[in-house]
Amino acid sequence: MAIAQAMCTSFKQELLVGTHNFTNSSGNTFKLALYAESSGGKSSTTATLGATTTAFTTTGEVASSGTYATGGGSLTNVTPTTSGTTAFTDFADLSFTTATITAMGALIYNSSASNKAVCVLDFTSNKTSTSGTFTIQFPTADASNAIIRIA
Repeated sequence: MAIAQAMCTSFKQELLVGTHNFTNSSGNTFKLALYAESSGGKSSTTATLGATTTAFTTTGEVASSGTYATGGGSLTNVTPTTSGTTAFTDFADLSFTTATITAMGALIYNSSASNKAVCVLDFTSNKTSTSGTFTIQFPTADASNAIIRIA
């Protein structure tokens, strides 16, 4: 599987035409799906995720387990803000319970807008849970660390 950390190129263009709304209470629904090495996914075909990813795909997605289901989980948005010359947004941490998962990366996508891709997260190594809790811990929501920053 090839997973490369990136803000998707299509997402950058879609921002300029108003496709995505990250506002917490009235914005779009964003989800996070997990991806595994080919032997750990529900698909025998490996996924290629990176800057050229344009939409959610089930190719290479981890198998449903515990509270993880196809398509992943819904994220809780942190309403965008600014600090200095940087605009940023983030999400609350996301957990899947009673799950047996091995994941190498994730895709954040906008399920309100035809599952359009936002960004790819590369874990750099397999992360696992065995009949336990698999947690995605997002960085601090600030201009230097937030998961989505525009400087």
